[in-house]
Amino acid sequence: MRLGMIGLGKMGGNMATRLTQGGHEVVGYDRGDISPDRAKEMGISVAKDLKDLVAQLPAPRAVWIMVPAGKPTQDTVDELAKLLSPGDLIIDGGNSRYTDDIERAEALKPSGIHYMDAGTSGGVWGLKVGYCLMVGGDVADFQRIEPALQTLAPPEGLLHCGPVGSGHFVKMVHNGVEYAMMQSYAEGFEIMQASRFKLDLGAIAHLWQQGSVVRSWLLELTAGALKQNPNLDGLAAYVEDSGEGRWTVEESINTAVPAPTIYAALMMRFRSRQDNSFGARMLSAMRNAFGGHAMKTK
Repeated sequence: MRLGMIGLGKMGGNMATRLTQGGHEVVGYDRGDISPDRAKEMGISVAKDLKDLVAQLPAPRAVWIMVPAGKPTQDTVDELAKLLSPGDLIIDGGNSRYTDDIERAEALKPSGIHYMDAGTSGGVWGLKVGYCLMVGGDVADFQRIEPALQTLAPPEGLLHCGPVGSGHFVKMVHNGVEYAMMQSYAEGFEIMQASRFKLDLGAIAHLWQQGSVVRSWLLELTAGALKQNPNLDGLAAYVEDSGEGRWTVEESINTAVPAPTIYAALMMRFRSRQDNSFGARMLSAMRNAFGGHAMKTK
């Protein structure tokens, strides 16, 4: 099939490449410049703007969006809504909040433009091994775009989760679980790094991949990182978050479902960004005030 891909960065560019490698035709657009060599490498034709992209697609059109969540995605949907026709389909494969998907689908209904959300997991490795796809939308829309979805996903790596919003909802919780897993590994390896033993952490990570109950792809990547840089020299203890962990915690509050592990993992990411935090200094001052404990100064 022939479809459009908006956003040709690390994820969108690799997804476009995987689609063309699977026999599909892709018309791509990115706000940055895409060199002819890069376009040839991806196997795509490049549109000069969204109007040009829409013009190069046969009706009913299918346009996949891979741009940052929030305003960039909303602006793209709004612009496409002015260019597309009834029966055309927009798929948001970024990390949008599921409530935004529901609102967008409702806003597009009067124009007859269809909308789907596709939670996408796989990162930079997706080009080689495929993308785990969690898709929300009407069954008919899913079936229509399924050939492309099957190309993007590995075997059994595709699921129609339910109506619009359900795909990104599942991806949101997926990322919350990911936060907790990463934090658990980080804590365990730090305990081993601080022990009396001179442990080869990279070898341990590799060992745990061999039949251990804690084996995972994350652990496999950890083993590779530790092999390249055993002491993680040159890295800052600063961990960003892209939003899904926050939304998962908010959902746990809204539904009264306890999620203390995911919550703690998110809080640790916030803590990693603080340099000489006021709260930690407060603790030191309080210990000194009630117990006369010594305080370290800068």
